[in-house]
Amino acid sequence: MNALTPTATSSPQPVRTAARCAIVTLALAGIAWVVRAIWEIRLSVAGMPASGPPAQGNGQHRPLTALEDSYHIVSALGDACVVLCAIAFLMWLFRVRDNAQILSGRPPQLAWPWVYLGWIIPIVNLWMPRGIVADVHHASAPGERLPRAVNWWWGLWLVAFWCGAGQAVSGSRDDAIDRAYTGARWLLAGDAATVAAAVAGIFVVRALTDAQQRRINH
Repeated sequence: MNALTPTATSSPQPVRTAARCAIVTLALAGIAWVVRAIWEIRLSVAGMPASGPPAQGNGQHRPLTALEDSYHIVSALGDACVVLCAIAFLMWLFRVRDNAQILSGRPPQLAWPWVYLGWIIPIVNLWMPRGIVADVHHASAPGERLPRAVNWWWGLWLVAFWCGAGQAVSGSRDDAIDRAYTGARWLLAGDAATVAAAVAGIFVVRALTDAQQRRINH
């Protein structure tokens, strides 16, 4: 069975292992972002070299300093942790989503492709992932209030996104270095929100997994 594709089963599937993987990778992503922030602080304290930013314009780049080069390595390792986290989180989300459908006897509010697309389509990605998680909880634990961790997780993620932390992954590392030299305050605010969102995400995974497991064991 491919955990990243929708499945049809007659009984709920075990979710603890998928939850543990999601929690571990969320923790790794959070730690990676702390290390990344430390390097950005180091860059900010060191100050921009007299030769200017790494990207000189018109496609020209100057040689990197040792600190800038090490930031590239730290960023690459952090990006790898984020990719692992995204895969593990989606595997867990698909599993609890399938279980929620079986437990509630109703299909999810959104078709399965939106579990992926909801993260990448502009505007939609500001609300849809939270809605999918909330729908899973309501179907798994009818009558129970949505865990506060869900709102904390999503609110912190939006703060990180607005502060530009999301651009640190999609943009070039030289651009991130330039922001560390010229606008470290907002960059570090986004880093802090990203780390906090990863921690809140751990509580989300635990809360939804526990609620679903109680229903399965009942």
